[in-house]
Amino acid sequence: MTRREQRQAVIFKLYEYDLMKTPNLDDELPFLNDIILNIDSIDSIIEQALERYSLSRLSFLDRAIIRLATYEMAYTDTPKAIIINEAIELTKDYSDIDDKQRKFNNRLLHNIKESLD
Repeated sequence: MTRREQRQAVIFKLYEYDLMKTPNLDDELPFLNDIILNIDSIDSIIEQALERYSLSRLSFLDRAIIRLATYEMAYTDTPKAIIINEAIELTKDYSDIDDKQRKFNNRLLHNIKESLD
């Protein structure tokens, strides 16, 4: 499984987690387990970076993409520029509506990056 395919699988599992509120841990997706274990901390980072918006207003899919990217920026050594680029590509593939969501997510991810630097 490629890194992109792993990210896709994780966002779908996070989407499911958000809807069902029950963790569906997966040994083949270690990021997923870590994200669920650290979800409160990750959500706090996201909430602090949002401007005049709340995490609950994000769509389930966008919330999953942002949670994954936030986890990677906060807990891994992957360069933040790569993480942001991958998150924006996932937004384009699964969530982009008239380019607005891509721009919103890009701005939010840059705010998160700045808060973590």
